[in-house]
Amino acid sequence: MTNADSGKVPTTPSSSVRTTRKVVWASFVGTALESYDFYVFAYFAAFFVAPLFFEPLGTTGGVLAAFLTIAVAFVIRPVGAVVFGHLGDRIGRRRTLIITITMMGVATGLIGILPTYETAGWFAVVLLLLLRLVQGLSLGGEWGGAILLATEHAEPKRRPFYAAMPQLGSPVGSILSAGVFLLMTALVSSEAMVEWGWRIPFLTAVPLLLVSLYLRWSIDETPVFKALASQNRVERSPVLAAIRQQPGAVGIAVLAALLGIGSYSLMNTYTIDYGTTVLGFSYQDLLVATTIGGLLQLVTIPLFGAWAQRIGSARVVAIGAVGTLLVAFPMYWLLQSATFPILVGSMIIGGILPTLSWAALGGLMNDLFPSRTGYSGLSLSYSIAATLTAFVPSITLLVSAATDAAWWHPGIVLVALSALTLVGAIAASRRSGALVEREDTHELVAA
Repeated sequence: MTNADSGKVPTTPSSSVRTTRKVVWASFVGTALESYDFYVFAYFAAFFVAPLFFEPLGTTGGVLAAFLTIAVAFVIRPVGAVVFGHLGDRIGRRRTLIITITMMGVATGLIGILPTYETAGWFAVVLLLLLRLVQGLSLGGEWGGAILLATEHAEPKRRPFYAAMPQLGSPVGSILSAGVFLLMTALVSSEAMVEWGWRIPFLTAVPLLLVSLYLRWSIDETPVFKALASQNRVERSPVLAAIRQQPGAVGIAVLAALLGIGSYSLMNTYTIDYGTTVLGFSYQDLLVATTIGGLLQLVTIPLFGAWAQRIGSARVVAIGAVGTLLVAFPMYWLLQSATFPILVGSMIIGGILPTLSWAALGGLMNDLFPSRTGYSGLSLSYSIAATLTAFVPSITLLVSAATDAAWWHPGIVLVALSALTLVGAIAASRRSGALVEREDTHELVAA
C-alpha cells in the first residue's frame, strides 16, 4: 500500500537532486536581491540620505535620521512576518515568495526616481519612508520562506547544509551593492553622485527582480507543503499557533539570530560611517574592504553549512558567537592604527566569525519549528531579531557620543550581540531537533 493509500505524508521530499539545486538557486537569488536592496540603502543612508533628504536637521541630526530610515523598514518587518508567515503556511511557500520579491524590487526601483528635499520638501521624506515600509513588509516574509524553500526540497539529513545556501544572498548582495557604488564613484564625480548618480544602484534592482521572478515561477511548490495541503493539515492560524504552542522556540530563535543580523548592520553601516569620519579612511577603501570580506564569505558559508550538517547547527552558531565575543575589542583597537591592511584584516575577522552564526542560523531555526507553522515561526522570529538589531547603528552612534568616540565603543555593542546569541544557541542545542521531527511525523505522517 502506498503512502497516498494509507493517508501518510512522506517523511522525505521526493525532489530529485537536480530539482533541489534549481530550488536552491531560486531561493538564493531571491535573498541576494533582498540583500542587495538592503545594502544599497545602507550605503545610501551612510552617505547620501542626510544631505538629500534631511538637510534642515544639520550634520548630526541628518545622519541620525538617515540611520533611522534604515530602522523604519525593520520596525515594520514583524508585520510583514505575520502577514506573509500566514500566507506561506496557508497558500504555499512559492506563491508567497513571488509576492515578497515583487514588492521589494518595485519599492527599491521607485526609490531611484524619488524627488529630494530640495525639490519636494518633506513630501519627499514621506515618500521615502513609505517605500521603506514596503521594503520592510517584504523583508518580513522573505527569509523564512527562502529557508523553507531550500530545506523542504532536501533530504532531512542534508537540511542544515541547504539551509545555509540562502545565507549566501547576504554577502552577494553586499558585494553587488558595494561594487556598484565603487564603479559609480570611479566613473562619476562627487557632485554628479549627489545630483543623480545615487539613483542608479536603486534602478538596477529592476532587472534583478525580473531574474528572480523567472526563477521562482519556474519551480514547483515544496513537497512538504503539498503533503500538508493534500492531508488537509494546513494550520488555520499558523502565526497564533506558533506563538501559543512554541513561545520558547520563538524566544530562542530571536536570541540566536541577533549576532548574524546585527553584525552586518554594525560592520556595513555604522563602521563605514565611523571609518570615514573618525578613523580617516576613504569611502573607496571601506567599500573595498567590505567587498573582500564578502567574497571570502562565498567560500566560508557553504563550508560552515557543511560543518553544521556534521556537528549540528546550534553548535556552529555558538562557536561563532564565542569567537566574535573574544575578538571584538582587539579588532576595534587595531583599527585605530588606520592602515588599509589592518582595515581589511579587521573586516575579514569581524565578518567571518559572525558568519559562523549566520551560516548555521537557518538550520538552527528550521529545527525549532514543525512544518505546519514553519513559515510563520521562522519569519516572526527572524523579523523580531531584525527589528531589534535595526537600531544597532543608531545605538552605537549614541554610545560613541557618550564615550567621546572611545576606540572601544563599537566593541561594547558587538560583545552584547555575541553574548545574547550564545545564550540562544546553548538553549537551542538543549532542545532536541528530533522532538520537532517526531512532532511533525506524529501530526503529519502517522496514520
